[in-house]
Amino acid sequence: DEMLEILKSFYKNGFVVISNVPTKDNFIVKFANSIGSIRRTNFGEYFNVKSKPNPNDLAYTPLPLSPHTDNPYRKPIPNIQLLHCIENGVSGGYSTLVDGFSVAESLKKNHPDFFKILTEVKVKFRFVDKDTILESWSELIHLDENKNFKNVRFSPRLDYVPPMEKKKLDLYYEARKYLSDLYNSDKYRIEFKLMPGDLMMMDNHRLLHGRTAFNPNEGKRFLQGCYLDFDSTEGKLRHLKRKFQIN
Repeated sequence: DEMLEILKSFYKNGFVVISNVPTKDNFIVKFANSIGSIRRTNFGEYFNVKSKPNPNDLAYTPLPLSPHTDNPYRKPIPNIQLLHCIENGVSGGYSTLVDGFSVAESLKKNHPDFFKILTEVKVKFRFVDKDTILESWSELIHLDENKNFKNVRFSPRLDYVPPMEKKKLDLYYEARKYLSDLYNSDKYRIEFKLMPGDLMMMDNHRLLHGRTAFNPNEGKRFLQGCYLDFDSTEGKLRHLKRKFQIN
């Protein structure tokens, strides 16, 4: 079953790109609800990513987007993001992905002091526009109660560092800068172009995503996006494994 392969690949790699997906009638909603249930946010049931005047978010501009996770100010953060390419007639506008889990592992091994402070200090993430104020506190690298990796949050435009004594604050900013440099380095980033009909599914708890700049005068770049929660897709995966008797 094709859907089983898609979900298995997604859980292994943190993302999957599906080609030849219909590009009309907001098909992303139908697809999302076939593998789980859409998580509605302040951006709506789904959202259109194209450059537009007076945007309330950088996504709606032709500017580059450095690696970030989405909705870090929500409780809980949406687990999965879908991005469906409808049109892409520009030369730039490449999609970028970074594995936050690999970066965290590298940090833990090579800079345990940085890793420790980034997993202990909670920062405030905040989103404000004319209709809403959303806030949540979290570490940039979040571990579970057994000290295992749970998720990363990174969105430098939206986070506020709490007051700390100077020595600790200096270390925190040093660690955060180092983490940012790792996220932005070529070593951890993959870059590819989504073409019309491509649908990318990515783990928003593990991966950071971004895009390169593009020139909107060259043509149209139009993507649709939406969010899903893990519990619904994991339920679907368990059902498919039961149906096809796979362990």
